Parts: sequence; structure tokens; C-alpha cells
Amino acid sequence: MEEESALSELKKDYEKLRKVYKLPEFSLLNEDFDIEKIAQNETDFVLREIRRHMMEKVIAYLRFIEMLLNPSNAPIFFFSAIKGFTSSDKKLLERVYEELGEFEIEVIILDSKYNEKKEAEFISTISSRWQSISEEMLKLAEIMKRNWKQKSGKSERGYFG
Repeated sequence: MEEESALSELKKDYEKLRKVYKLPEFSLLNEDFDIEKIAQNETDFVLREIRRHMMEKVIAYLRFIEMLLNPSNAPIFFFSAIKGFTSSDKKLLERVYEELGEFEIEVIILDSKYNEKKEAEFISTISSRWQSISEEMLKLAEIMKRNWKQKSGKSERGYFG
């Protein structure tokens, strides 16, 4: 019961801010970034908490891409998955990395001095750009899956060859 009331309270607080700053719908942010989880945190800075939670996913994707771009310390799994990357696959990887990196740099600025309006602008920016980023991440995952299957097919033939 407490979680429902905390979530309801978060939605009410967000709705007020959404109207002031023309933010995306709560349901959209929740679908993309699971922001309902912040209902457990009491805060006077709702937008900052939402932005921080959104950035958790952005940073997870950024670190994943870093491992693909520089796999020297990556688990062996990654080597097989990225071995078949074409130059266009690598360009896609670099493009997504650059965009996610821009977000991380902007967060340093936002964390330096709180500004509700800038938090709202950042949330709107990430939300609007997230659809294309997630589509590109899906393409990368499909490329890795294809490469993994090709690797698996080769090893099966090698054993029975």
C-alpha cells in the first residue's frame, strides 16, 4: 500500500512539473527508464532524481559500448560477438557512443549546480533522443547476435568436421 501511495505522490509531483516545463508523459519515461523506482526515495528535487535514474541506463549502455570499442579487458564472449563487425557497424557503435558520452558530460554540469529548469530540459532531451538511441542499440544487439550465431555454427562444424 505504501508503494502505491508513494508512486501516486510521485506522479502528482511530476505532473505539476510536467505542465510547467512541458516534460514528456510520466508513462513514457517510466516505460523507457523505469522511473517509478524513484518513488521509494523521498526528495524535494524530483527532476534531479528522475534525471539521475535515467542516466543509470544511459551509463550502463555507455559502458557496454566502451567494452565493445575497447575489448582488451572484456570477457571472451565479447570478442566473438564483435569479431564480425563491419566498418558500418563500427560507425554505428561510435555514433551511439558519442551521443551517450554527450549526456554524461552534460550531467557533470548539472550535478555541479542545481537548476530545475535545466534538469527539465535535460530530461526532455534524453527522452526525445532515446527512441533513436534504443533503435540503434537494438541494431547493435542484432549484429552481435548474428556474429555470435556465426561463431557458434563454425565451432559446431569444427567438432563434427
